[in-house]
Formats: sequence, C-alpha cells, structure tokens
Amino acid sequence: MSIRIQKRNGTFEPLCIEKTKKMVELACEGLAGCDPLELELDAHIQFRDGMTTAEIQKILIQTAIEKVIQTQVDGFGNAVKTTHTNWQYVAAKLLAFDLYKKAKINRGYNHFGYGDYFELVKKMVEMHLYGEYLTAVYTDEEIKELAAYIKPERDYLFNYEGLKLLADRYLVKGFKKEVFELPQERFMTIAMHLAIPEKENKVYYAKAFYDLMSQLKMTSATPTLGNAGTPFYQLSSCFISAVGDNLWSIYDVNQKFSQVSKHGGALGIYLGKVRALNSEIRGFKNASGGVIPWVRLYNATAVAVDQLGKRKGGTTITLDVWHKDLYDFLEIRTNNGDDRRKAHDVFPCVAIPDLFMKRLEKREEWSLFDPYEVEKLMGYRLEDAFDDIEDEAFTKRYLECEANPFLQRITVKTLDIMKKIMKSAVETGTPFIFFRDTVNRANANKHAGMIYASNLCQEIAQNVSESEKIEEQIINKDGIPEVLTTVKSGDMVVCNLNSINLGKTEIDELKDSIPLQIRMLDNVITLNQLPVAEAKITGDKYRAIGLGTSGYQHYLVNHNIAWESEEHLEVADKLFEEIAYQAIKASMELAKEKGAYPAFEGSEWQTGKYFERRGYTSPRWQALKAEVQKHGVRNGYIMAVAPTGSTSNIANTTAGIDPIFKKFFIEEKKGSFTPKTAPDLSMENFWTYKEAHTIDQQWSIKACGIRQKHIDQSQSFNLYITPNIAAKDILDMYTESWRLGVKTLYYVRNQSLEMDECTSCSS
Repeated sequence: MSIRIQKRNGTFEPLCIEKTKKMVELACEGLAGCDPLELELDAHIQFRDGMTTAEIQKILIQTAIEKVIQTQVDGFGNAVKTTHTNWQYVAAKLLAFDLYKKAKINRGYNHFGYGDYFELVKKMVEMHLYGEYLTAVYTDEEIKELAAYIKPERDYLFNYEGLKLLADRYLVKGFKKEVFELPQERFMTIAMHLAIPEKENKVYYAKAFYDLMSQLKMTSATPTLGNAGTPFYQLSSCFISAVGDNLWSIYDVNQKFSQVSKHGGALGIYLGKVRALNSEIRGFKNASGGVIPWVRLYNATAVAVDQLGKRKGGTTITLDVWHKDLYDFLEIRTNNGDDRRKAHDVFPCVAIPDLFMKRLEKREEWSLFDPYEVEKLMGYRLEDAFDDIEDEAFTKRYLECEANPFLQRITVKTLDIMKKIMKSAVETGTPFIFFRDTVNRANANKHAGMIYASNLCQEIAQNVSESEKIEEQIINKDGIPEVLTTVKSGDMVVCNLNSINLGKTEIDELKDSIPLQIRMLDNVITLNQLPVAEAKITGDKYRAIGLGTSGYQHYLVNHNIAWESEEHLEVADKLFEEIAYQAIKASMELAKEKGAYPAFEGSEWQTGKYFERRGYTSPRWQALKAEVQKHGVRNGYIMAVAPTGSTSNIANTTAGIDPIFKKFFIEEKKGSFTPKTAPDLSMENFWTYKEAHTIDQQWSIKACGIRQKHIDQSQSFNLYITPNIAAKDILDMYTESWRLGVKTLYYVRNQSLEMDECTSCSS
C-alpha cells in the first residue's frame, strides 16, 4: 500500500522522500557542523498514510532545535552538555520555509519563497490590514521599486527563536491568523511607513531604513514593529503622567491610562502630589484615604484594560521618599499584611533626593510629610524643587519644613526606610529607584519644566506635569446640548524608541547608522497616531526620542573583553561617548533641515551648558557645541537605553545593557521546550560570557555610571542578587549607584524570583 501525504492546500500526493531530503539539505546548507543526513536520521519520522507536510516540517524543526544542546559522555564517564548553535539557524530556515508555504497558499502564487510585494500591499490595503496611506503616498512604480529591493536571503540571519517571535507576534496576519506577510516584507512595510515624511526622498530612505532593520543592525520598539503600516499606527512604547491633588486629575490620568493600555502602551504615573492618609479635605480633619486607594484604582485598570488581549496593562507609580504614605506604599506588592491595601499588578518606584542619601550614609533621621499640609503651611510644594550644583533648592525647603514645629511629620531612621526598600526588593524585585536630583541636574530642558518620575522600564527622563481642568460648560449646537470641557494641557511624556544592535555593529559604523535611526525616530513623532491628545502636544513640543542599545554584552564578547575588567570600563566610556556624539550631531543636522524642537530656546542645548556639564572639551565636541547653539537640535531628548527584552531576541543579541542570565538553558513555554544559547556562543567565547548572577555588581554599577555621563536620559539598569547575599552588600549597591551618578534602578533580580517583563519598551 502506498503512503499518501496531504499537502497544505488539502490535496494528496504519493510520499516522495526526495522532497524531504532536498528541504533538509537546503536548511543545512552553509552551516558548519550541520549534516542533513544526521538531521534526517535523528528525526525518526514515522511516515503514515494521510500524514501532512506540516507535521513533517514540525518534526524536523523540533529535531533541529533539540540538537542545539546535547548531552555527551566525556572520557571519564561524566555527562557533559555541549552546544551546537548552528542548529538554531537550521531550525530557523525550516520555519521560514513553513512560512513561505503558508504565504504561497494564502496569497495564491505558485512558486516557493516570496511573492509579489506590490500585489501584497494592494491586497492588504483592500483587506484593511495595511493603511490606505501607503498606496496614497507611494506610486505603483515606487512600490514596485521597493519590492525589487527586498532581500529574501536575509531571513537566514534569524535564529529560530527570533524568527518564531517575529512570526508569532509581529507579522501582520489575516483575521483568522492566516500568514500573508513575510519577515522581509514586514521590515519593508515599516520602512515605507517611517519614510513617508521624507517626501521626494522617501524611496531612498525607505531602502536605507530597510537595510538597517533587515540586517538586524537595529531593533525597533515593539509598537513600531507591530503597528507600522497598519490602519492604526500607535508607534510609541511608554507614556508618563503626573497626578494633581484633586479628584478630577486622579480620574483623568486613569482614563489616559486606559487609552494607552488599550493600544499596547505602558504608563508611568507620578502620585507624589496627592495628599496623605488622614490629611484634611475641605477643612475636614482625617478625611483623606491617602494614595493607596488610588494605587489600587490604577491596578484595577491595568487588569481590566489589557494590552490587545495579550497581557495585563503595565504601570509604575512613583512616590517620594518623604511622603507620609511611604511605608504603606512599599508594601503594595508584598504578600504579608492586609490584602485590601495591596496592588500586586502595579510596579512601585521611590523618588529619592541627594539629601536622603547623604543622611543614609551618616545613619541620620528622616521626616515624612503630607504634601497637602506642606503647601498649606509653607506656601510651596517640596516636590517642585531639586538640588542643582548652583542651588540646593530642595534641601533648603526640606530643612525649612523640618524646622517648622506646626508641620506634622513622622520621623524615622533613614536606614529603616532603606531596610523596607531592600526587603521589598528581595521579595518582589521592586521598588524601582529614581534618583531625582541626579536626573534633574542633567535635564537639558529644566527651563521648561521638571522631571518627577520615569516610565515603567525606568529609562525615560523628560519633563512631566499634570493637566488641569479649567471649566466645563453646556453649549447648544443646532438645538442639541453639548458639554464642552476646557483643559490646560500638562506635559504627558511619550517615548519613541529604537536601539543600535551593538552585537552586529562596530564603532566605526555608528556615524552611518545613527543618523538613519535618529531620522526614523523623528519621523515616528511626525506620523504617530497617539491615543491621548496631551501626549501629542508634548511630543510636538519636545520631539523627544530614545536612541538606545541592545547587544551590549554581545559587543564586549565579540571584542574579547571581560565584564569584570578595567578594559570594560574604558570601552564603555569610548563607545557611549561616540554614540552620544553621533546622535547629537545627527539631531543637529536634522534641525538644519527641518527646524529645532519648539522648546529649544533657553535649554541647556542652546546655552551650551549641556556640553559643559559633561566635560566635552575636545575640539570636535566644541565644534558640535557651536553648531548646536547656532542651528539647534531637532529633538529635546535624544538617548535612552531600554530593556529590549523581546526585540533583542529577534535580532539574536543580548538584551539592552544586561549580561546574559545563562550561557545556555532549555526554556519551557506552553508545554514546548526550546534550547537557547547566548548569541554566537562558541568554545572561543564561552568563558568571556559571564552570567548575570555570577558578576560582581560593583563592576556593573561602575560601567552604568560611566555610560550615564553620555546619555541625556537614563538606562534600564538591573541589579542581580543571589539568595545568600548580605543586606550590607545590597545597601552598598544602592549607595554606590547614587555616588556614581546612576539615575534610575530597574529591577533587583533575585536569582530565586521570576520578574514580570514589560514588552512595551522593547526596542
């Protein structure tokens, strides 16, 4: 009896072993150590009548993946695990072939591989999966020219995990999850969209953008990767809002959070202006419930309004270390205590001034105040000042508050507060830390506002302020009553991210790649469909972007540089100074072409103080300083290093500025097992790749402080601890981070804990 195989189009044909052999040979071609015969034999395919080609493909992919990490017996009889990273690329090719076959059927062409991109664009626009603007802006000839520029062979740059992640999450599929778009077509569609503002040069820039993305030399933010080219193109990752001390503002931010979360973004919320527990309301004593009920409100919104059905909404809430409700706030994620005062889906962050850290070093006391009472008795708000080099404005106000005998306070030891922070960090990974004076001293736009908090991943540092309700009136329009609400817009931060893939980029390439990435990010601002009006206003005012990096450890390993070495610190300084120079220069060149951001006048970019603060005195920096003062910069904020958790997997590099968790391991997700290795892991670099929890964190803190000098915003910087670490060592990590000028701390990653990851800021 002959065996029939069911093809993907539903038809049957006799089993032809040669077709399978040919496909396996093609998948192994050019990959050292990957023998197609070995893969065939190890697959043990049990052919049967009616078996589908999809089943055969799945078996081959799984077999290739399982060969990445193998157990062998050494000469002494010990079981030793060995890695064969090239099998990841075999599995990726097989997965690509699978996508090609699905696209072929769904798009109706007869050859293997990519179809006609021009026809795809037309089809996807008709199906309302792509935006009509693509065919309105680009002529048929231009789209055909870009179609001819697509390089299908670049699919072979993906490893299995990267291609699967791209295919599962980001390729634009049909309403029944049908595969239409292929990986290189996703990159070209993003490139086409982001090149639209370039007008007569849009085809040139679409090709340039495509080359950067398709060669995996950069990663785009998750919303850009998934939404560019579609009918609704919210392209930004994170937002930040401040809450005023009134009911309207509290619920206004909640509404904004729901809209941001609905469209896949995450929100940072500053809650430090809200009055404390038992504060007065309209003269009634002990009437306020404090900040915890509002933290729980935002927690409920995070759960109720999920991110496109994929995960809970994400929010971090920042409170100042002098706020009377601090102790309750530090307990919101812990498992002990009254669950009615918990918010397990909110990520707490504590804003800490220099004065607190100085007192901590001396083991002195600290006072907690109610912000409402401070304003009532002192005539100012503590949170509206910070300590600069010339003027320690916050310290002056704080000491005045402590000296006022009529101002109620809770007096505690600074070390007790830090013990609470550290206990929560060990148990939950949070709170995040925001060194507010360090952040605001470095703020190039302090003339226009103040930075109170960061975003969920702690890399954004931009001016933020609450919106205010002016009035509400009823008007009659054609006999129909309408309610018109007038709102004074505050600064609602929106962050637009992408990252240089340092794992695939050399320092001398930055002068070519960074100007393109800055242009792409600036075009995101021009094009963006934002879910909240205030975010659009603030985005246009500052034109803020966040150029970051992924593949930091990958870069070090590629250059045979040990993490725990002076050479690492020297390289960090040189590399990030070059990134800063090229990024600022690119933004200045864009300002020549398109104009400076509206709030440029009076900024430290304009006065030159930005360069003076950082000691940029070399001839090239002085020349750039003069050009910036003359022409401006296009973007008020330029650099920010995001975590890049998922997108670095697509680019097959290490995440953000983090070291790897493990050199190799087997990941289990939904019952499937996927072997994973560090990027380009080999016998030559095996010992250079040091794992995060084995690294002396003081080296990481030193490197972070060195990088921070060159980054105008911040870095998503994690600390890694083990269960047996001493409390004193954790305390030293916090104090040393502050001393060395680190602006923010993200997670404290305990080896025994799993942390929730934010995908919004992946870039």
